[in-house]
Amino acid sequence: MSLFSNDLSKEPVFDGIGYEPSFFSRKTMVTTKTNYSKKKYSDINKDTRKKILVLCTEERYMTMKNGKKFSTGNHPVETLVPILHFEQAGFDVDFYTPTGAPVKFEMWAMPYEDENIGKILDKYNTQFSNPHNLRDFIADTNKGYVDYVAVFIPGGHGAMLGLPENNDVKELIKWVVAEDKYLLAICHGPAALLSVADCGDAEFSFKGYKINSFPDEMDKILPESGYQPGEMPWFYGEKLKQLGIEILNKKIAGDCHVDRKLITADSPLAADKFGKLCADELLAYEKSKVENE
Repeated sequence: MSLFSNDLSKEPVFDGIGYEPSFFSRKTMVTTKTNYSKKKYSDINKDTRKKILVLCTEERYMTMKNGKKFSTGNHPVETLVPILHFEQAGFDVDFYTPTGAPVKFEMWAMPYEDENIGKILDKYNTQFSNPHNLRDFIADTNKGYVDYVAVFIPGGHGAMLGLPENNDVKELIKWVVAEDKYLLAICHGPAALLSVADCGDAEFSFKGYKINSFPDEMDKILPESGYQPGEMPWFYGEKLKQLGIEILNKKIAGDCHVDRKLITADSPLAADKFGKLCADELLAYEKSKVENE
């Protein structure tokens, strides 16, 4: 059956192991093309080709409260549209997963009719299958060998799997804070901030920050349309709020927010705007560093 079948059933679709969103929910929430629009950026980074570390999930299935498995991963639009802008602005990207296992995408959300997405899928196909191992990067005491200016954590419910409780993710985010790098996170990507919830006697690094992200309020109603096969096992927004983060939105409208060096956005609707915003912020920061040298 086609991804965009006329069947508007609200029953989740069984993929042999878990459940993908119903055809009804895909019809209303998934598109065959993205809203990516090319932008001409300053050429400040054209000679240095500094990099962005992209941290993805390597896990596919989320076990819901009723025991059914939701087929997830990183949302392809939230992952790839920002990267189109990063590249246009002169930044290269390296893909990482916690152990170097392949990147998992929500394949049912892949915009197969989008030519720009097709090109970037081809370009990074090898990295998706064989990404860098985050554990190796954390273990390397000489991290200066690659000039990463930011860490990007794409969304999709898969961002809640294997990242929030991972010690290497914790060390990565601590490194971002210590080295005054940018942290870019969209949709469920901010769930990874939970990895630094417990840093001994140190205060939570992002206490008092404001973000846009995918709201718990929406996650609680997604099962009604068959997007998920049951109630979420837990809600990351609740946990972030308990740590002192303010989530600005209760719905998704394609909004982004910059709070110091944390840039966030609420959903695939924001992917194009988020990519442009991140690229502009990074270029402005790099330009200011050059001017102050």
